[in-house]
Amino acid sequence: LCSNNNPYASFGATLARDEEQNLWSTPHDVTHTEADDDRVLYNMIVVRNQLDKDSEEWQKLNYDIYTLRQSRKEVRSRWKHILEDLGFQKEADSLLSVTKLSIISDSQNMGKARDILLKLSEETNIFPTSWELSERYLFVVDRLIALDAADEFFKMASVVYPKRPSGERVDDSQKTPQC
Repeated sequence: LCSNNNPYASFGATLARDEEQNLWSTPHDVTHTEADDDRVLYNMIVVRNQLDKDSEEWQKLNYDIYTLRQSRKEVRSRWKHILEDLGFQKEADSLLSVTKLSIISDSQNMGKARDILLKLSEETNIFPTSWELSERYLFVVDRLIALDAADEFFKMASVVYPKRPSGERVDDSQKTPQC
């Protein structure tokens, strides 16, 4: 029973280790890039794992990691919602999938993609107020430019997630697109 030949002996440990290395929001997500925001989250995980689980610092870091992952999950969900509303129901997940191997389709689109991404962050609430622009969404906007859907995406984001003063809340009934 205690043989070293058991191929399933470390299965649970492997899953736990994979979950800890997951930088985005779902287990075994290989779509993360090695961008600055990924390194920040990775460093938080490393520091947390070096602390005693009963310590206040560990609890604070664990909460911060959870909050960051939830924020990322919410942003991805917003993007997916808009893509689906634009008719990309089947393609939404693949449009949002960014890996270390992803490339910009046309280097001439880079400036336009950055401008649209910046405009999205400044003129809509598709990103939380504390959000730093992620390189991940630069790739997504590049794909939308290639599909000639970037302007429609921005218009839809402006309708579904309009910029509001920081104290003003939006309920779900106001998020429904008017298109």
